[in-house]
Amino acid sequence: MAIIVQKYGGSSVGTPEKIKNVAKTVVSRVENGDSLVVVVSAMGDTTDDLIALSKKITDTPDKRELDALLSTGEMMSCALLAMAIKDLGCDAVSYTAYQIGIKTSGQYGKSLICDINGEKIKKSLDEGKVVIAAGFQGVNDKGDITTLGRGGSDTSAVAIAVKLKGSCEIYTDVDGIYSVDPRKYKDAKKLDEIDYEEMLELSSLGAQVMHSRSIELAQKYNIPVYVGLSNSDIKGTVIKGVDSMNLESKPVTGLATSDEDAAITLTNIDNDINIISNLFEKIAEKRVNVDMISQTAPVSGKVNISFTVPKVDLKDCLTILKNYFNEETKVDIDENITKFSVVGIGMKTTSGVVAKMLKLFKENNIGVKMITTSEIRITCAIKQEDKMKTINVVAKEFNL
Repeated sequence: MAIIVQKYGGSSVGTPEKIKNVAKTVVSRVENGDSLVVVVSAMGDTTDDLIALSKKITDTPDKRELDALLSTGEMMSCALLAMAIKDLGCDAVSYTAYQIGIKTSGQYGKSLICDINGEKIKKSLDEGKVVIAAGFQGVNDKGDITTLGRGGSDTSAVAIAVKLKGSCEIYTDVDGIYSVDPRKYKDAKKLDEIDYEEMLELSSLGAQVMHSRSIELAQKYNIPVYVGLSNSDIKGTVIKGVDSMNLESKPVTGLATSDEDAAITLTNIDNDINIISNLFEKIAEKRVNVDMISQTAPVSGKVNISFTVPKVDLKDCLTILKNYFNEETKVDIDENITKFSVVGIGMKTTSGVVAKMLKLFKENNIGVKMITTSEIRITCAIKQEDKMKTINVVAKEFNL
């Protein structure tokens, strides 16, 4: 009997009626012989509502207690879905992360899954039950509840699939993965399949369909992931290893944008690798994710360095910089940036993609503040007001 791990996002279980529809879909799969573990997110906007509720108590809620509060949203969804499935005559059981031994490490609010004790899940499946598991959460070595960050239920689902050697299906409010967010570009094309590397880049660069850490896990353990529309027969998208026969088909598979970062520029720093290295070590200690980095050539022993960090971490980063540099170093903050990225595994064998993009920017008067590249990605920092124009001209040029 095949073990299938399904995940339903918050919009899919946003109302009692939607939960009942998910229950019907789950029961029909069980009747077809599948053995199911279902991971659920909190209903609708519950997580946002809980955060807002905490802010009515204090402007700076304790992170441990906030995680304890936020985890209740997934617990509620689990119990309700289990009730709905049982009401249809199919046995089901709901479990929290603590009950099925999802062990985590790291900081509250963005912890990492270390291991899962799959024995309780396997026992329940052997008893013919549908297992409903709370996503987005785990328990650290202190016994505290921790959460995995936004979209963490995807990672919960993939991790359970890895542990059980099953397949993984992610159901949400979109019918697959598109080359461009269809809300931003109406002619965006849906992809039948996409490579792990491409999806990982797109997820980490702003595409919100999948949690990036879930793709890392899926790639590491070669777990194909199906992404589709909840309670629908519309064909979705499969995330899997690249088919070498299609390697040279298209240089660009998709694009993503993000307005969630700020650029920091440090002017007049000593050109000393020890100073620069120590700075980024201190930033890393705060678990602040530095993305784009550029450095000017030395002039009179001084350099300028620019880098981007998430806006939510900007305060922590500025505190580090204030304590690290003297008044000679000028610190400029630019929050008016959009990270604009194109991704495609075909770039490995295609030259001239950067040149084509920069030509488009020149022809359409789009300024580039920073640029970084990898084998399969080009990311530019542009003005936020240029975002929609840039999406349209680039998507049209690369037939996305």
